[in-house]
Amino acid sequence: MPKAIGLVTCNYTTASNDDVFLGRPVASMPYLGRYRLVDFALSNMVDAGIRNVGMIMPNNYRSLVDHVGSGKDWDLDRKNGGLFIMPGTAFGTSRTGARFLIRDLVQNRAFFTKNSEKYVVLATANFVCNVDVKALIAAHEASGANITVLTKKASCDGNIDVVTFDVEDGRVKGMHQGVKFGEEAFLDYAIIERELLLELLDSFAAVDHLDLFEALNSEYGRFRVMINEFDGYMKPIFDKASYFKANIDLLDPEVLDELAPQGNREIKTKAHDNPPAKYEPGCKVTNALIASGDRIYGTVENSILGRNVIVEPGASVRNAVIMQGVIIKTGAKIENAIIDKANVVPAGTELRGTDGDILYLKKN
Repeated sequence: MPKAIGLVTCNYTTASNDDVFLGRPVASMPYLGRYRLVDFALSNMVDAGIRNVGMIMPNNYRSLVDHVGSGKDWDLDRKNGGLFIMPGTAFGTSRTGARFLIRDLVQNRAFFTKNSEKYVVLATANFVCNVDVKALIAAHEASGANITVLTKKASCDGNIDVVTFDVEDGRVKGMHQGVKFGEEAFLDYAIIERELLLELLDSFAAVDHLDLFEALNSEYGRFRVMINEFDGYMKPIFDKASYFKANIDLLDPEVLDELAPQGNREIKTKAHDNPPAKYEPGCKVTNALIASGDRIYGTVENSILGRNVIVEPGASVRNAVIMQGVIIKTGAKIENAIIDKANVVPAGTELRGTDGDILYLKKN
């Protein structure tokens, strides 16, 4: 019997406001040619045996609902439990965005009260990582903590969107926005007792415009909030540069094996009935991930292609992320770029960014 229910919040708005995120929630962004970012949070919970998962939606939820559907591809289309699509709010936080907005949690209080599981696993879709949630719950129980948060020591100064915990002997003493080298960056995964969460929602009702962990900032001395350090691959997705890097990182086989292992912790996604990719005579493909339905006549190097992409003869794609349904016409050249879905790149066109400034071509 699972000990926890899961909650994935999908309404976070990045501070950077990059064009690549406009018009769609971060959670529904394509990733690695065939996944969406929300797949990681959902799969991590399901792989831990959690069969009751709520998803708090943003206003622009259409693409997310289209992707997750009834939850069938994650074994969440069930008579008892399953996937619950829940409304969220688009405003109300004093920080750059809402991870776990109290107003959202209060509005969906029934999800917590109608279940009897002891714990709630909180997560967002902004971090690409394969988390052993079952082990995280076990570590939480062993520590005697009221709340356990998943963190990782920052290897460099990071984005303002990342939340950082001030820690002493493994216990959280406070939090702040932004992260610097060596600090404990919050990976937006947390374990909390369900009854305690309900108590906190009552206590913080007057400040429901805050994020839960922001509201707790003056209360960390009263509760035992402990960190659990994550030692695997992790990439925060908050802007165009981090989104591009998180995709290209997966061209390293070791990173790919760690992030998407086969077996009982594989990342699940929506099934698509596409034919296999077809490599036509004369094409050249080097160090690339090619999705189903693609047809490759030209050259693809160090790139990731989504489903149903066509690279015509004489066209070249280098160091790029190409989303589904893109047609790259004869002689076109793409380098250091993100090409959004349903674009046609005209013959002979050159689209080039730089390592420090990735070119982005919006969808349609």
